[in-house]
Amino acid sequence: MVVYIGRPAVELPGHVVPRRRIAEDVERRHADHPRLASVRRVLGRMPAQRRYSQPFETVLADRDATERNATAFADVCRMGTAAARRALAAHHLSPADVDCVVTSHSTGDAVPGLDVHLVAELGLRPDVARRPMTQLGCAGGAHALITAVDHVRAHPGTTVLVVVAESLSSTYHHGDTDLEMMIYKALWGDSGAALLVSDRPLGPGLAVADTWEYLLPGSALRYRKRTDAAGVHFDSERSAPRSVAEASPALRDWLARPLPDGGPATGPWPLDFVVAHTGGPALLTDLADRLGLDDEQLSHSWSSLDEVGNLGGASVLDVLARTHTAPPPPGAHGLLLGFGPGFAVSALKTTWVA
Repeated sequence: MVVYIGRPAVELPGHVVPRRRIAEDVERRHADHPRLASVRRVLGRMPAQRRYSQPFETVLADRDATERNATAFADVCRMGTAAARRALAAHHLSPADVDCVVTSHSTGDAVPGLDVHLVAELGLRPDVARRPMTQLGCAGGAHALITAVDHVRAHPGTTVLVVVAESLSSTYHHGDTDLEMMIYKALWGDSGAALLVSDRPLGPGLAVADTWEYLLPGSALRYRKRTDAAGVHFDSERSAPRSVAEASPALRDWLARPLPDGGPATGPWPLDFVVAHTGGPALLTDLADRLGLDDEQLSHSWSSLDEVGNLGGASVLDVLARTHTAPPPPGAHGLLLGFGPGFAVSALKTTWVA
């Protein structure tokens, strides 16, 4: 069965924060940081601006965990709902046409979560299938797509709505002084993104040939979420930057395998285009080196990183939306790829259809 992925709708919040303001805040609050020179150097290489779901003054304000979390969940719901409405309208579908909703968000902890909010706000059917996921982090977009593809294959004729949203600005803390957290302040942005998945063509976009999930052994603590009285924090170990390099042999092995339904028996899956989670400059550079990718193959990931930063799970959907603006030729083979805490890899072999 061929499963199709439609064009994403991406909802970016209106509060634009230049990198300069973030750097100024870091230097003012941490003037005596022992690695301030390294912080300055790294911040200078970060994306030019961020988009936050709250004004920068609110992000910087001292707020307790309860207030931060409540604001983050409200923003996740607002951005996710707006993106979902646009995705449905773009395909001239009504909420009643949705048979399953897959959601991912790792900020804004709440029970019930984004999935239940969408049912109420969009007016989805009460018998809609729900697949909520809240622990995927940056892998959320790619993993949600795999979940949607699996649902369509198990239930032919269905239409799945995928919604991924994050308020990563809610993790901006003055007490986090590790170099990694200084980087995250200038790297992360907020957004919501949505798209449709079906076994019926959804216009120009991706046709899925195969999917793959991989968890790098012994990597559970490399990227992790932590909550204390101040709010949510994302920590990483010094070994974290090695994750792409260590996972790449398994990825290359999967790319070389024949398709499960009897595709090409020899040779790796061609990489005419790549839709990759933005991660950060080091991750994209390492990915290019490990897979032998050129600047053109990762151009949409680089432009997304520079213009909106790392959007967490929604990043890969923003990159896919940019791919639609300058698409590969029909029949081109590609890879959609997400990375997240675990260290987890979620990937799809795809073909571009007009």
